[in-house]
Amino acid sequence: MCLLAVAWKAHPAYALAVVANRDEFHARPSAPAAYWPDHPDIFAGRDLEAGGTWLGTTRSGRFAALTNYRDPSQFDRKRRSRGELPREFLAGGAPPLPWLETVKQRLSDYNDFNLLAGDARQLFCLESRTAAIIPLPPGIYGLSNHLLDTPWPKVLAAKRGLAAVLETLPETAQPPEAFPRHLADLSARLMGLLADPTPYPDDLLPDTGIPLARERLISAAFIRDPQYGTRSTTVLLRQADGTAWFGERRFGPEGDCTGETGIMLH
Repeated sequence: MCLLAVAWKAHPAYALAVVANRDEFHARPSAPAAYWPDHPDIFAGRDLEAGGTWLGTTRSGRFAALTNYRDPSQFDRKRRSRGELPREFLAGGAPPLPWLETVKQRLSDYNDFNLLAGDARQLFCLESRTAAIIPLPPGIYGLSNHLLDTPWPKVLAAKRGLAAVLETLPETAQPPEAFPRHLADLSARLMGLLADPTPYPDDLLPDTGIPLARERLISAAFIRDPQYGTRSTTVLLRQADGTAWFGERRFGPEGDCTGETGIMLH
């Protein structure tokens, strides 16, 4: 995943609100978000090459999401797939902080990453580049391919957009009969926040060690490219009472929608 905004206990009615774009090579096979046959508690998309995931949740409220840290000079193809870390957390039962401490002991097994891991009570971010485990107090956070809240233009825009949407929502949860329609509509609004394919001006771009033309292409929130681009947009909403919605919209090489999932999680 390459762009994520998360509101953690930042709204009275929503304990968690996440909107994220997964950017990946179109040739890399993956499965749409669903309950996993081998781990029926997990609801997530799945990388069919290495078996991991980029973002997922469980029936009990565990949540994990991962972004890669972009530094081509440090990339080693022989290291383990980073997507196995969200899978490991979601499939396990250890509290977030003790589990993240075990991950810190094996950071050298992976290329650099940022990992969000939490449950109904706590949310943390592990930055492998700094080896810091950061407890997240209530607020709105952004991640791309650098450290937590690095002020890249698309990160700032995603955080502003998420905050603006939350400000329009009532402070009390919707009645049960309104859940599916209300959450589906809210999910569509949030997906729209990350749908802009416009690159940012060159003077606003970071220098992450890749050519400027490439930096410009992937500066957009929604990356449209025949080889590498935005493969899916995901929304996860968990109301304060535990009611949850998972939405996923999938895209092909031309940026066309190839499928959509929207489901209440039980």
